[in-house]
Amino acid sequence: MEKNQFGKKGWTPDRVNSLKGKTYVITGTTSGTGFEAAKILLSKGAKVVMLNRNNKKANNTIALLKIELGNTIDASNIQMDLAELASVKKAALEVNQTISHIDALICNAAIAQVPKQTLTVDGFESQLGVNHYGNFLLQGLLFPLIEKSNGRIVTVGSEGYKMGIKTIKFDDMNWDKNYNPNTVYSQSKLAQIMSVYELQDRLKSAGKTNVKVYACHPGASRTSLIKTSGSLMTRFIWQLMKLSPFVQSAEKGAYPELMCATEPNLDQKGFYGPTGRNYWTGPVGECKLEPHAKDKTVMEKLWKVSEQAVNFNWKL
Repeated sequence: MEKNQFGKKGWTPDRVNSLKGKTYVITGTTSGTGFEAAKILLSKGAKVVMLNRNNKKANNTIALLKIELGNTIDASNIQMDLAELASVKKAALEVNQTISHIDALICNAAIAQVPKQTLTVDGFESQLGVNHYGNFLLQGLLFPLIEKSNGRIVTVGSEGYKMGIKTIKFDDMNWDKNYNPNTVYSQSKLAQIMSVYELQDRLKSAGKTNVKVYACHPGASRTSLIKTSGSLMTRFIWQLMKLSPFVQSAEKGAYPELMCATEPNLDQKGFYGPTGRNYWTGPVGECKLEPHAKDKTVMEKLWKVSEQAVNFNWKL
């Protein structure tokens, strides 16, 4: 096992000093790692703008955080459904109009293991639509504000990128043939991760060094992701696994995205998460990224296809 740059315990939020005056925009905060990440950021004095599909759940979350952390926390929610491009545009507009700067946009929300092929209102296979296209558009629309703020973009990927076909199925992006919940989830996460490193390359060639872009993964964490979208069998197995030592708390699952959002001088080339066995649990640090995730030809094509799909061109 490679040496962890943050010592034997790995990265922990103890490294984060006061975040007073800083603003973080984070998707999917009503449960799991997103909730824990928001809680830790707020506990350090940051302003947190949440983007959630369900307003009622989001307001309950804020109420709960106020009970835990006190009434003075600066937390708000903007309604956004990643499965609808119109909703992403509306939310981005509201962020741009109401927030003066973004220290980091944390793309944490995702869906997983959708049992049957399901299409979004825009006609995309749902896992690719939510996990990749929705985030791709959100990042593009908020980029000017992030750039103005010398901010960061943090994408929460998954070790699932190693599974499935290990590339992008350009000839059948919606998986009309051979739909498989895990394979398709895997491709959606690979697409997210590839976009991070492609954006890094594009920023570099545009001579823009003031925005940093990171990819990380939460390891195997006790969250509701599979519980809400997996098939019955997947959910049953996962519920059993959650009781095992191979799975860590949702709070620990939030450490990688927090590190990528706050740690100064973190190398963008890395892929960050728990470094223990199978990268499921263990001290948070840099993980090995499989070469197929940085296949330049695929990355470039994916970028073009994504711009066309969401009808948005990044101006870098």
